[in-house]
Amino acid sequence: QFKLVESGGGLVQPGGSLRLSCANSGFTLPYYTIGWFRQAPGKEREGVSCISSQDGLTYYVDSVKGRFTISRDNANSTVYLQMNSLKPEDTAVYYCAASTLGIPTMTVRTYDYWGRGTQVTVSS
Repeated sequence: QFKLVESGGGLVQPGGSLRLSCANSGFTLPYYTIGWFRQAPGKEREGVSCISSQDGLTYYVDSVKGRFTISRDNANSTVYLQMNSLKPEDTAVYYCAASTLGIPTMTVRTYDYWGRGTQVTVSS
């Protein structure tokens, strides 16, 4: 059974940094994609970044390019999202998810498995 558990959220001042972790287990498929999504109050869930298991290709939404970095530690089955230069508009619940589609994607409906999320609040 696939399982995803996020951690690392919290309260940080504007300009600060956080590193989110997504521990995943139970994946036996050769190819899958892990994505980070976020959802702010009253807004739709949006894709932030993703990384493919096959070749490690990464993708980012324009609003976080140059500030966020996604990476993976295959030995520990963990995907990280390093978030720097955080802004108040980054405030949201952040979710990690897994897609078995076999190609990198940041479309919500293409992800099959979701974690419960971790709150990130950027405020002074």
